[in-house]
Amino acid sequence: MKAMILAAGKGTRVQPITHVIPKPMIPILQKPVMEFLLELLKEHGFTEVMVNVSHLAEEIENYFRDGQRFGVELAYSFEGRIEDGELIGNAMGSAGGLKKIQDFQHFFDDTFVVLCGDALIDLDLTEALKRHREKGAIASLVTKRVPKDQVSSYGVVVTDDEGRISSFQEKPSIDEALSDTINTGIYIFEPDIFEHIPSGVSFDIGSDLFPKLAASGAPFYAIPMDFEWVDIGKVPDYWQAIRSVLSGDVRQVGIPGKEIRPGVYTGLNVAANWDKINVTGPVYVGGMTKIEDGATIIGPSMIGPSCHICEGATVDNSIIFDYSRIGAGVQLVEKLVFGRYCVGKDGDHFDLQEASLDWLITDARRQDLVEPSPQQKAMAELLGTDLMSSVN
Repeated sequence: MKAMILAAGKGTRVQPITHVIPKPMIPILQKPVMEFLLELLKEHGFTEVMVNVSHLAEEIENYFRDGQRFGVELAYSFEGRIEDGELIGNAMGSAGGLKKIQDFQHFFDDTFVVLCGDALIDLDLTEALKRHREKGAIASLVTKRVPKDQVSSYGVVVTDDEGRISSFQEKPSIDEALSDTINTGIYIFEPDIFEHIPSGVSFDIGSDLFPKLAASGAPFYAIPMDFEWVDIGKVPDYWQAIRSVLSGDVRQVGIPGKEIRPGVYTGLNVAANWDKINVTGPVYVGGMTKIEDGATIIGPSMIGPSCHICEGATVDNSIIFDYSRIGAGVQLVEKLVFGRYCVGKDGDHFDLQEASLDWLITDARRQDLVEPSPQQKAMAELLGTDLMSSVN
């Protein structure tokens, strides 16, 4: 069976991570989120998978290649162009990307599944496919109920008594929401769907195709299902996803490495004297990371591979990407450190280099670290940052 993963978006709501990593490649404990989707598709017999790519396309293609090592066949549809030797992404919208593939060589010749490349899902796709066919639908949307106070974060789906979709509400207020059932970004289509999608133009599944289907009275149904779904569309979502995985709340994601003490997992060759480190799980520490005596690690926290956590530093409910050096005395509380950026769990972030704080947090591979100037120390104090406990 055939499927499509939507992977062409810029991921603006997950910046600054997506400045250098496309959303489908964002790691969940060192494993890209799209890899979990491929495992799910393979489990349910979907082994021929198209992926549309645009923003940082080469990152996705170079990792997954033809899909052979993941037990599926993969091919890519690039949306963009090259100008003056530079690759320029130009996404066509989710439905436009589907149409581009179909216009190229009628790939979708039977019922097919479309997944967004930025969510962890544990769904019985076989059962969803069965319900889609029983309805005689041209298009089906897998939906999920959420608490009423969360509806304003999602696209709300309104159906009649038979499950036929009549309308949508995009992130309505709690008082205006007509339903507590949301769009999960999991779609099942028949090839006839392409009669409703124009060629060569940007066209979106959610905002263009679905309202068109609902208005025309097409056999377009919701498939309500109770399943595990962790969206990482925004920084707070990613934050919660990592916390859920470390807490053991996500079935399909195990914590890698060895459990060296209760709730503390490490990769290979971590340099740490755990008797002299204050640690409270759940914590994951990647391989070849060094943690100096006197550091404090409080979970749920993830520290990537090849990091360096210096003496007296604190990593508390935080996510540290690979090759990060956290300086002596620095306090990270509910922060995400990614390259030159420090990000709060609500998505607010600042550039450590521009703020003259890259002497506190920097790349662990740097060899040019020097004692900060009095001006740099003063800048840190003026910012009132909680990154450090003291500046000596």
